Amino acid sequence: MELFTILRQIGILALLSLIIAMLPLAAGIAYAVRPTEARLALMRPVSLAGMFAGLAGFLAGLMAVLRPIWLAEDVPFRLIAAGLAESLVPLFVAFGCLAVAWLCAAFGLRRHV
Repeated sequence: MELFTILRQIGILALLSLIIAMLPLAAGIAYAVRPTEARLALMRPVSLAGMFAGLAGFLAGLMAVLRPIWLAEDVPFRLIAAGLAESLVPLFVAFGCLAVAWLCAAFGLRRHV
């Protein structure tokens, strides 16, 4: 499947959580390129926003998987597993972007000192 086809099929909350989860990466790169105290101070709240966005995307996906289980009596296990795997994507992207963002911040701190 192409990337744009996948992005067209996900919900608005998952897409929004993915976009917000990438903001710490942009802030980390900006700090690595030109380290200032203001950009480092911005890294902390943006990182929290990225973590909470990833968690919100995961929980929204989990709710979307659990609702059909509650309503239907016979839901195939493979469908549940696929839904749970898809709901982990925002969390994976958020923490991956956070890891790279803080590596960039560490590099910027090294340059700043």
